[in-house]
Parts: sequence; C-alpha cells; structure tokens
Amino acid sequence: MHSEPEFTADLTGFEGTVPLFPLDGVVLFPHVALPLHIFEPRYRKMVADALDGNRLIALALPRSGPVSPAGPELNPIVCVGRITAEERLAGGRYNIVLTGLQRAELVSELVTDLPYRVGELELLPDEYRDDLAIDLEVRQEELLKSFRRLMKTGRSDSLFQQMLDADLPLGVLCDLLVAALKVAPVDKYRALAEVDVERRSEFLLRTIHALSSEGQPQRRPVKYPPRFSLN
Repeated sequence: MHSEPEFTADLTGFEGTVPLFPLDGVVLFPHVALPLHIFEPRYRKMVADALDGNRLIALALPRSGPVSPAGPELNPIVCVGRITAEERLAGGRYNIVLTGLQRAELVSELVTDLPYRVGELELLPDEYRDDLAIDLEVRQEELLKSFRRLMKTGRSDSLFQQMLDADLPLGVLCDLLVAALKVAPVDKYRALAEVDVERRSEFLLRTIHALSSEGQPQRRPVKYPPRFSLN
C-alpha cells in the first residue's frame, strides 16, 4: 500500500500522547474545521494546556453503554486536531476551532493527575492498495456527481465548492464529503475508521445512493466554518 505524502498533515509537536476530548454525536475528519464552545472546567484546563503546548487535541466518539468513573468508553479510532483559532471568554470559557489533521488509533489511556483524559495514539495515514479494483478518477467523478445531486451544492458556500473542484486525493475528498452529510454519527465513525481509501469511497458512495433513494435531498447549504458546538 502507499499513501499521499504531499497531503501529510503538519503534526509538529506530536510525540504520541494527546489529550482526549470525548464528544457525543460528533466525528471530526482530517482537513475539516470544527468550531467548539468549551465551558466545562476540565475541558477549559485541557484547552489551556494545549494552547500552552503543541495545540493538539484528539476528538473521540464515546461508545454507548455504561459509563465508568473515568468516563464513557471510547471508540478506538480518533482524529487528531490542532487548535487553529481561539477566543478567550469571560469566566475561563473558550471558543476554539479544531482542525482535523489525521486519523489515529487509541492504543491506551494514560493514568495522570489531570482532570481530562490523555491517550497514547498511533497515527493512521490513508492507505491506497497497489492492486486497486477501481479507477480513482472515475470514482471521484461518481462521488462528486452523486453528492452534488443530493446536496444541491450549487447553492453552497463558495469555499466548499472550490475544495470540491480542486484536484484532491480520493481519501481527502471522501473525508470532506462525509463530513458534510447529514447521517448518524455511527455512519460517520465508520468512514473515519476506514483507512483503506477504496473501501471508504465504496461505503460513501453507497451511503449517498441510499440517501438519494429516500427522496429527501439534503438541502442545507454547507457553511465553513459551521456553527459552534458545545462540549
């Protein structure tokens, strides 16, 4: 397999351990910016520490089920992001923009005295099989045509339109498209967890076709950045 080195994220400061930010219903993807409003004391501390350091935070989707004293069990694939913008508010709160950099696998959680969780992570670059069963350009055209029919992106934000029209690797394109779809977090997580780009693109194409067959086009224009989410 091979990856796309020209699209390798700048992970300056990454040393294998990153604060974990569990957030219900939210999946962060590489190359996608996610605004967040941070108000809980433990996460205010997390953001303050990140800003004083390498600005890295890994967004993790909690599993459903019992919650231990340490917090909910986390799905093993996370997205490492960097705080690319911040606004300090009254009372120690923050508005931040967390921009996804790369998938990673949560290998283990560290025992610390910090009020937030910290994980040991292994980075997961996109993988392109040497024996691809598809033509990448054909698959990209399929995805873009299906997505445009579904989302009616002619009315969408011009910045997003420019990204769709750019010559992006298939893995990057898949991440941008699935991040914009209104599907369940479990479906977004399935796309995040798939490092094989051919299989990720197949899953995304099936998902778009299924949404189209429901006869309910996703008419919401895509906005970059989207509105702030609460922690």
